[in-house]
Formats: sequence, structure tokens, C-alpha cells
Amino acid sequence: MSAKYTIKVVTDFAAAHVLHGYPGVCSQLHGHNWKIETQVVATRLDDIGMGVDFKVVKGEINKIIDRLDHRYLNEIPPFDSINPTAENIAAYMYAELAKAMNQDHIQVKSITVWETERACVTYSEDDE
Repeated sequence: MSAKYTIKVVTDFAAAHVLHGYPGVCSQLHGHNWKIETQVVATRLDDIGMGVDFKVVKGEINKIIDRLDHRYLNEIPPFDSINPTAENIAAYMYAELAKAMNQDHIQVKSITVWETERACVTYSEDDE
């Protein structure tokens, strides 16, 4: 059995969106203070005993968040062509972070997008 270390970083951003085709008030312009939980798995430690520095994970996820923060999501690719649902935001952030971080010993495990304090979605591509 091989060791796995799960590194978790929590960040946030504020943005507005409209959900096209939604049968309720969310089809109108509204905004959220989104909380993002990022989990990255490392299968080995470096020379000083870290899987990956929290600062590195936070820096990479913040590069993605910077594209979304205080924006109208429906005007930003890919959300100019797909609904900016919490599910689609989570999948987008996962794919972008995986491009930046995935290596032989470091893999993005999941992205959880909290739309409110009581409602979230987690996206992962685990084979389990």
C-alpha cells in the first residue's frame, strides 16, 4: 500500500451569474460569495517533508480565481457558452488546476464549490 498525503486549501471569490433555463429566481442576475476547497494528493514527500507547499496550491488556484473574481461569469469563457452552475465551475477549476499542477507524484483530487454555507458540489475524476 502506498502513502498518500491530501493537501487541502480553502479560498474564495465573489462573482455574479445567471442560470439560463433555470425555472426560478436563479434565472435572474444574482451573485455569490463562492468558497472553494481544493484537494491535491501527493504520493511522496520532498527533501524537507512536504508533499506540495500549501503556498504553491493556493497560488495556482488563485490564478484561476483571479479570472473569475468580481466578474459576471456568463461573459467569461467557458461560461459564455455553458451555464455557470456550481457543477460547471467546479469542473472548470479542476481541469485548469490539473493542467497547472498534475505531475507523476502530485494530482488534483477534487474541487468543492460552495455556493452558500449549506450547499456545495464536489468534482473529482477518481477511478474509485
